[in-house]
Parts: sequence; C-alpha cells; structure tokens
Amino acid sequence: MRIRRIGAAERPALSLPLQAYAFDRTPMPPGELEDLRKHARYSEGNVTLVAEVDAEAVAVASAIPMRQNVRGRVYPMAGVGGVATHPLARRQGHVRALLTRLLGEARDAGHVVSALYPFRPSFYERFGYVGLPQTGTVTFSPADLAGLLAHDLPGTVAVERIKDGYDSYRALFERLLADRHGFATLPEYRAVRLRDDDEHWLATARVDDEVVGAVTYRISGHAGTLQADHLLATGPLGRALLLGFFARHVDQVATVEATVAPDERPELWATDLGTVTETRARFPENAPMGRVLSLDALAGLPVGPGRVAVEVVDDPFVAGRYLLDGTGGALSVERGQAVGAASVPASSIPTATLTAAGLSGLVYGVLDPDDLVVRGLGRVPRDAARQLRTLWTRCVPYLAVGF
Repeated sequence: MRIRRIGAAERPALSLPLQAYAFDRTPMPPGELEDLRKHARYSEGNVTLVAEVDAEAVAVASAIPMRQNVRGRVYPMAGVGGVATHPLARRQGHVRALLTRLLGEARDAGHVVSALYPFRPSFYERFGYVGLPQTGTVTFSPADLAGLLAHDLPGTVAVERIKDGYDSYRALFERLLADRHGFATLPEYRAVRLRDDDEHWLATARVDDEVVGAVTYRISGHAGTLQADHLLATGPLGRALLLGFFARHVDQVATVEATVAPDERPELWATDLGTVTETRARFPENAPMGRVLSLDALAGLPVGPGRVAVEVVDDPFVAGRYLLDGTGGALSVERGQAVGAASVPASSIPTATLTAAGLSGLVYGVLDPDDLVVRGLGRVPRDAARQLRTLWTRCVPYLAVGF
C-alpha cells in the first residue's frame, strides 16, 4: 500500500468516486456527479491523502484547516472528514494507516486539536478521540412566543438572503469563536459555499449597529415548518430578538425547528412556551468527537489549581510523561524528566495513567476522572482524580459547525 497526498487536480478522479460511493445515493447519475466536481473548489485548501494498492485508490481521508476554542483559547484544529474506503478494501487497515499519517501531518503543521463526525465512535476512540455533546433540535409553535412581542426590546432584526448578509454572519461566528468553548470555524474557502449556494434566509439581530444574534433558515411552505439552523446569539437579548422574529410567523407556519447548543434550555426562553427538545446521537447522526494532538501546545491554557503527573499511553502523538501544574491559573506542561528529579520527587505528586481519549475527555471538559476508570480510558488513583478534577473543570463544548 502506498499513501500519498493529492492536490485539487487529482481529487475528481481519485477521492471523489470513493467519497460519493460512501456518502451519497449510488450509483449517482452523471449530472449529479458533475455537480460534485463543480464544488471541488470548496475543498481546495484541504489536505487529502489517498491510499493506493496496485496504483488504484482504495481509501481516502481529508483534513480541513479549522480553528477551535478550547477553554477560552483559540487553537488550530484539524477537521477530519471524507474518510472513505472502497467496499472491497474495507477492514484491511487502510483507514488506520491513512488517519495515523493524516493526524501526524496535521500535528506537525501546528494543529493542536482535531475533531470529526464519526461513522463509528468506538473506531475513532482508538485514535484518541472522545465524544463531544450533540446539539439539540427544539420544536415549538410560534404562537407560544407572542408574549415576547409585548416587550419593547432595544434592537432590530433584518431579513435578507444569505448571499447578501454573509459577511455579518461570518463576523458573528468569529466573535463566538473567541467566546465559546468548543466553538469552531471553517476556513473561508469552505465557509463561502453557504453564501454561494444562497439557499437560506438570514435573520440578523442588531443593537446599536452591533450584531448580537443571527440565524439562517428556510420555510417548507404555508402551514409548514420554519427550519432554522444554529440559533446564534451573544446573549439573552440577541436570542430574544430572534425569537420575537419567529413569533411573527404565527399565521404562516405551524412549527419552528431550531438547532441549539447542548447546554441550552429552550423551555426557559419564554413564559407559556411549549417545547420538544430532541438530541439524536446514533448512526447516521453520531455526535462529534475531539482529541488533543499536542499537549505541550496547551501550555498557558486557563485551568484550575491542580498539580498532577500523567503518563499518556498507546498514542503516537501525545504519549509520554508530563507534569501538569495549574498554579496561578495557567497550565504549565513539563515533560517526563521533570518528574522524579530532585526538585520534583515522583513520590510527592499524584500520578495517573491515561489514554489519549481519556486525556482529551479531560481537556474538553466532558469526562470526570472517575469516568475514565469505568470506561477503560485510564488508571486514576483517588489523589490524582482530585487534582485532575480541579485542574480540568467540567464544561460543555459547543461544536456549531458540520463538515
């Protein structure tokens, strides 16, 4: 098997057929396949690796250069996608080899974390990924929001096609990237497809000319559903302005559906608002996963005051012994030789053994140290668990982008 990187010119012939077979209706009519080829420009900056056997492409995987907020700091993130294998070449280790190479190149290029949407979570857990919370879908009647219209809220809402309001929408994404743990953004060459396709309305809430909320949406038809994507807001005022906009559709649509953050509580948005909130995390809508590619690069990250030694095992990227210290509120990362030295006696520091997935669960704030033990992601004595729990407090990441 040969693994090599391919450019935009080779993707239509090598990667596209494998990905179309894996993720689309197949066999695909020639016209639809040509449409996919026309959209190749939205992948121009991706890193795509192909595995070849006897000069035939048998597997492919791509990494998108993205950015993600991790506990208040924004880091380069490798968004892994388009992982596909020819059916006759499956279960032969091709994807394992591809991903190991792809993640290694991503780390060497400066990507600190990685995220993906898995076809099978247990497969990617072996690559150091841990599950992140799934977003929810809330359904409600616009009539239940009538009470919001009685309040004279400061601000306005404007409606336009996404192609006309794309710049302000993108700017809000950038602002939320800086503020929200887990939030991630696509590179511009990929993000502009939303603008170019122009298949959505955009409602934008502003206060004193500042964008405080935005949502893209479509309407299925009269008495149908207003289908909203992520309800993005900088705070309660922006959200209330957008909900008030939904309320004005009371005689047009029967229901509103919107995507919300994993920790959102829509039933508290307004009095008399009846909601059904659903979270699906099963094939083919598996929850996202994330992993750490470089623990050293997280030095300086805002953390709690814990102090603990960890040994990360069975991983080609972050394996090793580390001394992690949050004294002063910023993470200090020292490599293994510091533990056991005269200045840092090994016997004086709580020590834990973690898999890469266990480490990632702590960094992203989705797992408690006790979770690692019961799930086989680490060996964590009680004294180390106390320090890890203080160092990596629980928090809810919100990955508000698909790829």
